[in-house]
Amino acid sequence: MTWERAFDIVAEEIAALDSPDEALFYTSGRTSNEAAFLYQLFARELGTNNLPDCSNMCHESSGSALTETIGIGKGSVLLEDLYKADLIIVAGQNPGTNHPRMLSALEKAKANGAKIVSVNPLPEAGMERFKNPQTAQGMLKGAALNDLFLQIRIGGDQALFRLLNKLILETEDAVDQAFVAEHTHGFEEFAAAARAADWDETLTATGLTRAQIEEALSLVLASKRTIVCWAMGLTQHKHSVATIREVVNFLLLRGNIGRPGAGVCPVRGHSNVQGDRTMGIFERPAPAFLDALEKEFGFAPPREHGYDVVRAIEALRDGRAKVFFAMGGNFVSASPDTDVTEAAMRRARLTVHVSTKLNRSHAVTGARALILPTLGRTERDLQGSGEQFVTVEDSMGMVHASQGRLEPASTHLLSEPAIVARLARRVLGDASRTPWEEFEKDYATIRDRIARVIPGFADFNARVAHPGGFALPHAPRDERRFPTATGKANFTAAPVEYPALPEGRLLLQTLRSHDQYNTTIYGLDDRYRGIRNGRRVVLVNPEDAAGLKLADGSYVDLVSEWKDGVERRAPGFRVVHYPTARGCAAAYYPETNVLVPLDATADTSNTPASKSVVVRLEQSATD
Repeated sequence: MTWERAFDIVAEEIAALDSPDEALFYTSGRTSNEAAFLYQLFARELGTNNLPDCSNMCHESSGSALTETIGIGKGSVLLEDLYKADLIIVAGQNPGTNHPRMLSALEKAKANGAKIVSVNPLPEAGMERFKNPQTAQGMLKGAALNDLFLQIRIGGDQALFRLLNKLILETEDAVDQAFVAEHTHGFEEFAAAARAADWDETLTATGLTRAQIEEALSLVLASKRTIVCWAMGLTQHKHSVATIREVVNFLLLRGNIGRPGAGVCPVRGHSNVQGDRTMGIFERPAPAFLDALEKEFGFAPPREHGYDVVRAIEALRDGRAKVFFAMGGNFVSASPDTDVTEAAMRRARLTVHVSTKLNRSHAVTGARALILPTLGRTERDLQGSGEQFVTVEDSMGMVHASQGRLEPASTHLLSEPAIVARLARRVLGDASRTPWEEFEKDYATIRDRIARVIPGFADFNARVAHPGGFALPHAPRDERRFPTATGKANFTAAPVEYPALPEGRLLLQTLRSHDQYNTTIYGLDDRYRGIRNGRRVVLVNPEDAAGLKLADGSYVDLVSEWKDGVERRAPGFRVVHYPTARGCAAAYYPETNVLVPLDATADTSNTPASKSVVVRLEQSATD
């Protein structure tokens, strides 16, 4: 099939829709800034804000909490801040498995005198001893990174930080009174809620001992510069947004935002998941962004909010969406409630995937289906004006260039910007005044438009040419200015929540193995956890296993329990006795995504609650 015919098919199906809102435009975090900006521009010129993305499934809770409390939904630290910190708390994150390059940064911070506290239901090998392959000493000896490991019960993080906040309030001269008075709002209501925190409830919620929490407090009080890092272990629960707000409370109390060596640090995985959001990939765009888009391109963008990932699946399931277009990613495998998601995708009239390699989602199709092969970022991208590069934004708001050096796998491949530009022209026709052909020919012209639409990107082309790129402005970090509704950083006072666990059940978190990158599985080993030659395993505390009469090596079916009464079953998992927190279990995704109900989501952010799934373990027919 020719590219022209492929674009014709997409145009035919879009033209047949009753409304542009029957089309969904999904984005993976590997999409470059340039492609993402064109993609959202095309969708909005078409007439929809249906721009779900992978952030909806991971750090949406972070964005929701941070936007409300500090006015910007991004982390407030730069890499060099880690090296200046007195204390780094790593909560709900497995750096060794998921963010291995972070271990060397933590090693350097440790060498500079930082203390490190790990808060996790599972011991993390990389935090216990990191053997840096780039140094002789690291290879021979390694370095213990953790000063304190708090093996918390799944979902107990909000209760932990709430109690720490109570103890800080009760300690003389522990609160940064000047910062609180000048820069914050809502302190009295927050303080009343924090002072009501209960030791017994906290010990139940967290599974920790009083001595462990008091040791953590001593490290907190000794630190003048504290950073809290987190990932999916905090963001994928019903109460995730409230938990992250409590983390912000914890940092605000001692003035640890807008200070070198201190701040919030949500750690993301994909190379440009943050950049895509900055470029406008968001189903609920800010009015100011739409105003700037309208001024620059001369059309009126839609103002009604679109669908996030969960609502997009519901729309496909219910027949309210008929075209699904994915810019990268493995949507079916990454999404919750696998059986429901697959059935929803099969109801579409057209499914399209722009991809560098095949994955499971390509086999779950609508009535018509296309796979559009694209250049990888490592491949040379030659367009009409010459060789091109693209840009990305990392977790710390640094924007830098990315240019491929390898020969393309095929001369027939198109780049992501070229695919979007050609598709937009074919769908929108000559009525569109957007210079799509110019954008395809020269990506610098895309960056010129980004510079005029998105704050912080002035002189984009010149600044990104500098080695290392440039940092985007961040008002809380740079000038202790908080662009919230109150004009200050907001303390919050949500009720403490933690998952209830019925008798004879376990609380399951989904996670990935060492030989895995998101849904891409490279091997069957998880050497950091001692798992070999298999992925259908469930990690269970030996004491819990004894109570459930589950021998190490026995086989079980995992059955999730949810209020809808639907049985969701993942069969044939080998039990591995493992030092998880009591009452907690862990198993790999995407194999266990089938257990996560579509409507089990975080309050406010609507992120799937994949880290706190109530399950029962039944003897498997495999055993």
